[in-house]
Amino acid sequence: MDTSESTTGERDPEAGTSRRRGWRRWAMDTRPLRRPAYRRLWVSTIVTAVGSQLTAVAVPKQIYDITGSSAWVGAASMAGLVPLIVFALWGGAIADTMDRRKLLLITNSGIAVTSLLFWLQAFAGLESVAALMVLLALQQAFWGLNAPARNASIARLVPEDELPAASALGSTVMQTGQVAGPLLAGALIPVVGLPELYLIDALALCVTVWAVYRLPSLPPLAGTAIRRAGLKEIAAGFRYISGHTVLLLSFLADIVAMVLGMPRALFPQLAAQTYAPYGEGLALGLLFAAIPIGAVLGGLFSGTFSRARRHGWMVIGAVVVWGVAITGFGLSGSLWVAVAFLVVAGVADMVSMVFRGAILLSAATDEMRGRMQGVFTVVVAGGPRLADVLHGTAGSAFGPRTAVAGGGLLVVLVMLALAAAVPALRRYRV
Repeated sequence: MDTSESTTGERDPEAGTSRRRGWRRWAMDTRPLRRPAYRRLWVSTIVTAVGSQLTAVAVPKQIYDITGSSAWVGAASMAGLVPLIVFALWGGAIADTMDRRKLLLITNSGIAVTSLLFWLQAFAGLESVAALMVLLALQQAFWGLNAPARNASIARLVPEDELPAASALGSTVMQTGQVAGPLLAGALIPVVGLPELYLIDALALCVTVWAVYRLPSLPPLAGTAIRRAGLKEIAAGFRYISGHTVLLLSFLADIVAMVLGMPRALFPQLAAQTYAPYGEGLALGLLFAAIPIGAVLGGLFSGTFSRARRHGWMVIGAVVVWGVAITGFGLSGSLWVAVAFLVVAGVADMVSMVFRGAILLSAATDEMRGRMQGVFTVVVAGGPRLADVLHGTAGSAFGPRTAVAGGGLLVVLVMLALAAAVPALRRYRV
């Protein structure tokens, strides 16, 4: 007899609850979504994650259509990186001086207006690379101001024990956007045209602005506010990091993993040479998609780790697994084995993101959270670009597979050395 049902034929609610709890032990931890304020912020993140990828596809596509040159596409990427770095650092300081909800309203509105300007120039057939690069720089400046305030706000919306779950929810949405956004853009361009991608992004951002408007006020806590946001306050943020070893190590862990172990610059060469028998286009698409897919899977099953309390060990373990997976990828002659290793790396990257994010929010005081998130934004944006240079150079000198495997091995060795030499990260727990 099914013990979940009584003799009267009615289902036993306790048995059903037990099964649901069993599912929740390994499925995505959705506790933060029970909190209306966080749920609104998360909804705005969904819209931003997908919509921003439409523009991220449309800008390089339009530049290439105008110039026929990949060099101009690369130049545009760098044009967006500099303002992102500058304004993320400044935006972190601003987020510690004013109501973060107000800052999010201003910056999300700015991003929406920029998307509308992208649409206007495309609709008018302007065909000006200079105009596109200026608009891209403006958009990335707004994004740099926005990201620290958005991430720093989370600790005010959920309790400390739910920070890993909230980080997993946000990271999963962003990674899903990186997969779904480009696919949606590719499907829409032949149907509605490239200019309309910008317009869709602009209209979607109206939902983001509305969701942020519904957030509670998030002013600096009493007695903690700084009066201005200048170079002195930015420098104070870096001094704060240097004086808090666990925060410094959380940044170093990401730098080690991304700079030494992110091999995306070698994907085209590997697809054309090592995995050419499988079809160069198929191989290239799978290589670029594998890590985001792994990260999404890690987020969907984040209930298996989001309740862990030893956050430091989780970061160390995740970075080591990332390094091992990248090493395995470099040694793989089979495309499918290589993709499997990259998926594992994506899962490890998600775990690392979740607990590094939780450490930044829990180990830093509220008056410093904006600046910590500003530095975090710079590290996340800059690390993979430094990796592109490093791996591109190493791949030319030693061959792509050797460069990839060597980088992965270095990640493992350097991370273990850091963990052994400095115990603060090992000891950190909620």
